[in-house]
Amino acid sequence: MSERESMEYDVVVVGGGPAGLATAIRLKQLAAEKNQEIGVCVLEKGAELGAHILSGAVMDPLALTELIPDWKEKGAPLTVPVTQDKFLFLSQTGARATPNWLLPQCFHNEGNYIVRLGDVVKWMGEQAEALGVDIFPGFAAVEVLYDENGAVRGVVTGDMGVARDGSHTDHYQPGMELHARYTVFGEGSRGQLGRQLIERYKLDDGRNPQSYGIGIKEMWEVDPAQSKPGLVVHTAGWPLDSDTYGGSFLYHLDNNLVAVGMIVGLDYANPWLSPFEEFQRYKTHPAIRGTFEGGKRIAYGARAITAGGLMSLPKLTFPGGALVGCEAGFLNASRIKGSHAAIKSGKMAAEAAFDALVADRRQDELTAYPKAFEASWLHAELNKARNFKQWFKKGRTIATVMTGVEQLLLKGKMPWTLRHNKPDHACLQPASECARIDYPKPDGKLTFDKLSSVFISNTNHDENEPVHLTLKDASIPVKVNLAKYGGPEARYCPAGVYEFIKDDHGDDRLQINAQNCVHCKTCDIKDPTQNIVWVAPQGGEGPVYSGM
Repeated sequence: MSERESMEYDVVVVGGGPAGLATAIRLKQLAAEKNQEIGVCVLEKGAELGAHILSGAVMDPLALTELIPDWKEKGAPLTVPVTQDKFLFLSQTGARATPNWLLPQCFHNEGNYIVRLGDVVKWMGEQAEALGVDIFPGFAAVEVLYDENGAVRGVVTGDMGVARDGSHTDHYQPGMELHARYTVFGEGSRGQLGRQLIERYKLDDGRNPQSYGIGIKEMWEVDPAQSKPGLVVHTAGWPLDSDTYGGSFLYHLDNNLVAVGMIVGLDYANPWLSPFEEFQRYKTHPAIRGTFEGGKRIAYGARAITAGGLMSLPKLTFPGGALVGCEAGFLNASRIKGSHAAIKSGKMAAEAAFDALVADRRQDELTAYPKAFEASWLHAELNKARNFKQWFKKGRTIATVMTGVEQLLLKGKMPWTLRHNKPDHACLQPASECARIDYPKPDGKLTFDKLSSVFISNTNHDENEPVHLTLKDASIPVKVNLAKYGGPEARYCPAGVYEFIKDDHGDDRLQINAQNCVHCKTCDIKDPTQNIVWVAPQGGEGPVYSGM
């Protein structure tokens, strides 16, 4: 057995998304300003920076401007300013537009940009490397290291070259230990290590259970006659029923590109619902389909979002480390934006860590970080929207009215705070109590199946490696999930990973097609028995999104 090698850094950042890179950039900026030498590295499980990044995305540049004031001169890929907002309520055949003066401020996008977040992340990586940050793409952090006092002292990267049966292949390489005075976790929504840290340190005590959504997205090259760069369209209503939280986005970029997607709240009740199929249906609406007719779908992906907001935000720090970005849940669901919040959280965590390093501290709590957050514009923004997701637990009609009351009439200064106590996985109802949903067959032009979609996500996993979608009890999928809930994993997964098939004796069994996994984390969140645990496969595997 090979001994693991180790490397020492002042700060190790897990996750090369907007939050993690903002953390690294700010640390190195401060080191240069104060003439200090500090070692910072970023671990990224994707094959390259941006490979696993998927977002709408309309970006508020406020936090980026604070972090890198001359981002325009440095060539940041924020080049398509929003020129028009539309919000439509859809019925099955009709569309009702909301006048802009009636839209709450959270749906106004003046001054924002339509971006391909993967490209923004690549550019941020270039800025980080220019400042001296070590970036290691293709290395998945799979284990947290603790010191004798129970504080985080770093992470271990995954072993490479392990066969499905656990044996070592000729290409075996043991993971590496990265030791740090502070470790910052920015793995994105439902991060594997973040989940463990929240549980170990009870960071969610006294908070609302976290609430999630699944975002499914396609990129299209449309007929030039349909291209309207800068147009932002959001919809609510059809095809989702009034008790299911969700909505769509349609963003016109330059070069005849349109990003289209749907977010479905993972607190939905009907186990027959398939978020992927709902999204495919959405594109057939008379008010939507014209944009795509004569066009070509060029990319696909899916990713969970952490949408509980301020009331579900866990404690941000613990001995030796901190949570940033969607790992913690800074996304503002009411604005349908998270990248600005991720960058701001990373910047604040970095400033707290830098001060601690200068004071020669290590492995203690960075208490200055949550204090800075509480005094920030980000806290004020999330506080205004703190009831948004809670209202939607009461149905779309009540939520629409009350969001208008809170945001338009009360300007976000509500005298009340709503609570909820049910996690998303506990919201699923028995299949026998719910109406089946019959989805139309895909036409291959406007609507598609899961496998052809996964194909254009460039997803790849070694078929001989251990399955990274692990089951605590292999009997539960058939005994409970199929028997009681109709096998919902076959529908909530947007990549065809889970399918129930008959074995040689005619008995049902769950087949896990792990090579299809796009790392969205939906199964880890929505499994009604919490029996599925997502763990990172070998570094560099999974989807390779091109500027999604």
